[in-house]
Amino acid sequence: MAVETKQAAQVFDLRTPYLDGGRTTDLRAKTDLMNIIAKVYAEGGENAMHNHPHEDHAFIVLEGEATFHIETDDDNRVVKQYEGVMLPKGVNYYFQSSSDRNLVMVRVAAQYPGEKSGRLTPDGRDIPGGSDENKSSPRIERPGRWFGEPSR
Repeated sequence: MAVETKQAAQVFDLRTPYLDGGRTTDLRAKTDLMNIIAKVYAEGGENAMHNHPHEDHAFIVLEGEATFHIETDDDNRVVKQYEGVMLPKGVNYYFQSSSDRNLVMVRVAAQYPGEKSGRLTPDGRDIPGGSDENKSSPRIERPGRWFGEPSR
């Protein structure tokens, strides 16, 4: 008989730097099945159509606006501040920031038990999140400016 280990509760915050360039993907909390990530994009987004074959996930826009392309380039869904999109496993998508300010989002994901995480192109090839194919760009933090911090 397998013995399960009880995981500890986690308290986390969503404070994250604003950017002058690039993007962030900062893990905030994780369990065996779920993770929560703070994401910021100075511009662009995840620009290559892909899916997560073993993960249901959602994006919640905290600031800015994102245009999601679901299954095709032409199926556009604009997600505004305090709105979100749920993406079940296997749904192809990409998104772009569609406002003139930083796009700040929370990504919540649930991994199917016993499956490895990953990203695939619609034709089944691996596409790492930080790859050139996914148009990744280096994080350039805006000095002294943070989402989730009171204005000074």
